[in-house]
Amino acid sequence: MAILKFRIYWEEDDSIYRDIVIQHKQTFHDLHLAILKSYEFDNKHAATFYKSNDNWQEGRSISLEKYSQVQYKVEPLIMSEVAIGTQIADPNQKFIYDYDFVKNWRFMVELIHVDKVEDATVDYPKCIRKEGLGPSQYGTQGIIDSRLAEMEEKYDLHSDPLGEGFGEEGEDDDAFGSSEEEPGSDDTTEDF
Repeated sequence: MAILKFRIYWEEDDSIYRDIVIQHKQTFHDLHLAILKSYEFDNKHAATFYKSNDNWQEGRSISLEKYSQVQYKVEPLIMSEVAIGTQIADPNQKFIYDYDFVKNWRFMVELIHVDKVEDATVDYPKCIRKEGLGPSQYGTQGIIDSRLAEMEEKYDLHSDPLGEGFGEEGEDDDAFGSSEEEPGSDDTTEDF
């Protein structure tokens, strides 16, 4: 069984990519899910692969489903019905992968290696290499908020140092600590 190794570049920065290995008999739907997982995207939006040439021109579409809002010159193939191996015409086959037609995430998919030996320990498809920090699907706001919350919790950034007895007015603190003693720590007691 042939194992296909694809490199999936983010269109806006080709230094950001993921390498995914997949069996030639697996479907484009399997590759679609592997790409989303490798870039940490959800699976809530429309998607289409386009068979492509060396100039990255769009050819026949292989869609998640047939979309009513899209005008097709030729009926699209459906991802879950098409084995990847049936669409490989040359050893450097290219595809364009579009995800979320509103946000227009575009990835360039290039076949970079074919192996004739399957690794029995690998659960295909699998991302075997990640280069670069991938784009955030919905922007950076959620990431920044969650990381800031983690830092605040870890370093207790919300605590109020004044509420802990530092610098409060009316205290007679010396440089080495408080002059107040805990009740019952002194043997002598004064009567008022």
